[in-house]
Order: sequence, then C-alpha cells, then structure tokens
Amino acid sequence: MVNIAFTGGGTGGHIYPGLAVAAELRARLDCRIFWIGSRTGMDRTLVEGAGLEFFGVPSGRLRRYFSFKTVPDLFRVAAGFFAARKIFKTARPALLFSKGGFVSVPPCAAAASRGIPVFTHESDYSPGLATRINARFVSRGPGSIFTAYADTAAFFPPALRGRIRVSGNPVRPEFRAADPARGRAFLGLGSGERILLVLGGSQGAGEINELVWKSRGELTRWFTVVHQTGPGKGEGIRAGDRYLPFPYINEELPHVMAAAELVLGRSGAGTVWESAALGLPMALIPLRGPGTRGDQVENARFFERAGAALVLSGGELEPRTLTRALASIAEDREKRKAMAAASKRIGETNGAALIADSLCAFLTEKKRGEKT
Repeated sequence: MVNIAFTGGGTGGHIYPGLAVAAELRARLDCRIFWIGSRTGMDRTLVEGAGLEFFGVPSGRLRRYFSFKTVPDLFRVAAGFFAARKIFKTARPALLFSKGGFVSVPPCAAAASRGIPVFTHESDYSPGLATRINARFVSRGPGSIFTAYADTAAFFPPALRGRIRVSGNPVRPEFRAADPARGRAFLGLGSGERILLVLGGSQGAGEINELVWKSRGELTRWFTVVHQTGPGKGEGIRAGDRYLPFPYINEELPHVMAAAELVLGRSGAGTVWESAALGLPMALIPLRGPGTRGDQVENARFFERAGAALVLSGGELEPRTLTRALASIAEDREKRKAMAAASKRIGETNGAALIADSLCAFLTEKKRGEKT
C-alpha cells in the first residue's frame, strides 16, 4: 500500500477538487490517502466526510500587505511547517498533492525539506499567492504543476512553464453522474418546470441574495427559482409561488444542478466548472473590489469569451438589469442551446482523471526506479 498526502483548504473551492482527485486515486490504487489542512474552519468536516484521514496543523493567512496580524500569522505558518514535517516523518508519503489555499504552503515547504515530491493544482485563471509560493517546491519535470486553463502558464516564471500540464478543474464524480429526475424529486417539481438555480458559494452571497429577492416576482415568470441563500441568511424570506429558498443544499446539489436550465451565481472555480461538467449555461456575477485579487472576474470572462456565460458586474447590477439579462436567455431557446453546448465542451475535460493518470504514472516510475 502506498501513502499519499493531500493538502489545501480554507474554502470548499480548495477542498472539493482535491477530493475528486483522491476519489480517482482510490479507485485505481491500493493506497492510504491522508489530508493536511487547517485546524479551524470547514476543512476537517469536508475531508472526513469523504472518508479520508485528516491532520490539522496551525495556519496563518498570507497577505500581500502588512497588518497587525502579519506577525502572529508568520508564527502560525512556521508552526504549520514543523507540524507537517512531524506528520511526514511518521507517515512517509510517496508524494504530496496540493490544492492551494494559505494552509497548503507550510506542508509543501515541509515536504520539499524531507525530499517528498510535491505536485500542485491551480483552479483559477491566474494563480493565487499560495500556488505561486508552492510552485517553488514542486518536483522537476512536466506534470508537477496542473492548471485549469492553458492561459495560466503565462503567469508563471519561464523556468517553471515546462512543468505545467493543463488538466481543467477536477470535479467530484457525483456531478458527472448526477440525475436530474432525482433533483426534481428533491425539489418536488415536475418534469415540465424550468429551473433557475441561484448559487452564491457555500457561504452565500449577500449581493446576489438581495438582487434575487427584489427580482423574484419577475424571474418567476419564466422559472421556478431555486435559491441557495447561504447558512443563516434569508430567514425572513419565505418560499412562495415558484420560489424555493434553501440555506444550503448538500448531497442533493449535483442532482439539483442537473435539473436546472440556467445557473446564476458567483464565478468561483467550483461553480463554473461544476456547471460546465453538467453543460449548463451561466449568468455570472463575479466577486470583485478591493477585497479580492480579481480571480472571479478572470474566471467569468473566460467562460463569457467561450460563449458559455453572460457576465454582469459593476454599474450593471440592479434588479431591473438582472431581470432583463436573464430574460434574454430565458426567451431565446437557440441562445440557451449555444451556451449549453459551449459549457459542455469546456466541462468534457475530466480534470480529476487526468491528474490521477499523471500521479499514477509518477508512482509507477518511482517504484521502478527504486527496484533498479
């Protein structure tokens, strides 16, 4: 049995793609997979829920600017490094696969310090700070840095571009095997109902919630609006005629998405690639402004250029404009078909399988080298 380490966390967007790769590896190998993530937050819940061992380590946020939290965070990063080194000393994994997020940096550095091969994947159009740092620790040779988009290579130093392999973004197998009839049964809707699915990410999105609440009277002219508001949000908003709010849709989400005609949401990597895996047209409202590095805007524009999404941002964002934009899709069957086809073309790339293929090939070659 081979030991394989995974790391990453902070958000579902960093964890779910890693779980998809882990599922592929478990289907192919006799292996023990364990995950190193943050002691706080959702990391442990999601990883252990997928049946993997979890080790929590201290983690500190990586900032591009100085704040009073910078110094204590640096101590947490150092503590995470030594905690990960201790885990690796005992577990002795054959490789470490990173899905990014600030918690992944100390384990990647610790793995490199112990001579453990490091592989990393970037889900967004441009690499985040964690991936830029982790790229310094990856193994030599092609296929040690995986990217969702071909254009992402331009953001890395020339010396690293030969190590990049385009894989798309890994999507959990539940999405590729989703059943729209099961989704409709969960919602209590018949086969003839047109469904607009509103997603604001695992924590919801206040901006999108407000727009949909103010627009739902118009939107329900065309759709039954299924609205994931986020936990603890929207308690005062009740279900109504053709409006179904949910704080969070967990295990049934892939099936609900498969039943949808259109997705309205943010443009985090998880939302856009899961929608693409199901061939869904998208209306995207990317997170933007000084609190973000602009990755969602870049993701959204890629899908817009490909013809799979309509992007709304800036001064366009008001209920009347949202309604008009969604009406342009709802009332144009050929437009919806073209957007769905473009989305499906992108989503046909099975990122989890491609990455698992590459990691399995590496392990085979490593084993062969150890025998000679």
